[in-house]
Amino acid sequence: MISLKNVSLVFQGGSVALSNITTKVNEGEFVYLIGHSGSGKSSFLKLLYKDYIATKGEIEVANIDVSKLPKWKTPLLRRKIGIVTQEPQLLENRNTFENISFALEVMGALPEEIDAKTNTLLDLVELNDCAYKYPGQLSGGEQTRVSIARALANNPVVLLCDEPTGNLDPDLSSQIVSLLEKINRAGTTVVMATHDSSIVNRRKKRVLELSDGKIVRDESDGSYI
Repeated sequence: MISLKNVSLVFQGGSVALSNITTKVNEGEFVYLIGHSGSGKSSFLKLLYKDYIATKGEIEVANIDVSKLPKWKTPLLRRKIGIVTQEPQLLENRNTFENISFALEVMGALPEEIDAKTNTLLDLVELNDCAYKYPGQLSGGEQTRVSIARALANNPVVLLCDEPTGNLDPDLSSQIVSLLEKINRAGTTVVMATHDSSIVNRRKKRVLELSDGKIVRDESDGSYI
């Protein structure tokens, strides 16, 4: 599903974000990506959807060789990936239904398909009562749920979440993680970056820990690298 081989990311000026990363995420896994601020979590995720380009190494996501993928084909990769960020980045002039359906409109779906899929996603994230509310009328947790629904609009095989609970209180964070687990059980591979150790400690999932751009722990087998 996801494979990185000897991947490094060095920014202009010499700052090393990731150094010689080698790991795999299997289809259907739920993986926590942890580490302190600046450890490389966001860079790791951005490489997977080609927001950043690796300095060296090989990256494969959903049977696509990301390392060799031409820039003009990046949209083909992102159709297979759902992306959820810490800031939901919703369209302020569109209500919940329209924020979700917009992703389907961009992909050229038919109107009847858009309505049916949007309603299905609203039900999944339990926001039917908020369908016609605008972002400013939603709580932080509700905005995050809209962001997740929008990310699922294209039926991604993998969902990448960068600190989706970073701005939420513990109860809301737990609800969001439960939703992501539900999505994972339905067959979507999930990689979630977080600095919230309380979430990770309560849930038995694979854990990859980054420190100074290197993988220092893979809890799936208890190994320390």
